[in-house]
Amino acid sequence: MKSIKGIILAGGQGTRLYPLTKVTNKHLLPIAGEPMIYYPLRKLTEAGIKDIMVVTGVDHATGITSLLGSGKDHNCSLTYKVQDQPDGIAGALRLCRNFVGDSSCVVLLGDNIFKDNLKEEVESFLQGDEDCRLFFKRVADPRRYGVGTFIEDKLVELNEKPEKPESNLACVGIYFYSNKVFDAIEQVTRSDRGEYEITSVNNTFIDKDSCSWSTLEDVWSDAGTMDSYHATNWLMYKEK
Repeated sequence: MKSIKGIILAGGQGTRLYPLTKVTNKHLLPIAGEPMIYYPLRKLTEAGIKDIMVVTGVDHATGITSLLGSGKDHNCSLTYKVQDQPDGIAGALRLCRNFVGDSSCVVLLGDNIFKDNLKEEVESFLQGDEDCRLFFKRVADPRRYGVGTFIEDKLVELNEKPEKPESNLACVGIYFYSNKVFDAIEQVTRSDRGEYEITSVNNTFIDKDSCSWSTLEDVWSDAGTMDSYHATNWLMYKEK
């Protein structure tokens, strides 16, 4: 069977969570009594992934490494990569090329908190021949996210933060890729906001008909803004 590694993207400046993030990385903020980064880490190990890279920014990087260490306490092996300048999700993922090597990878955004177990999804992805698998969740306001356009059950395009979404299915921060993702990233140019957009990478695989998709059935929340951070705390306390 193909091998697979895990990646947690825990960089960014967290400006939408100021002033909390002036003194710490947002992924160290507590969610229902635990550091936020524990949640994606647990989801990877729960899925059987033990070789994991954490990408973080220059500011407060020592906080991440001090908290997680080698990964021994979390039943995994951790490697770290520092992103000198924030330049988008795809820009952060590009740094993981040597770590992933010939393997596939599961990429989680560190501020996406969810309850679905990914183990069966990981196993089916490794048995298939697609290069990308995306995950969606029905949301009340899809304009904040990348939104899927579907023809019947076929995903035909992603649109980043559209003014007039064509569905209420938001693409969440869970991505499965073959190692071809790194070649796809190299074909992407910076967007108008100066970032390498993961939506552009994903559309590359959609255009090549090499992208499958699935939906999350359980609780999911994006803790990246002050309102959603408080809502995520309330939600996860309620789930305990």
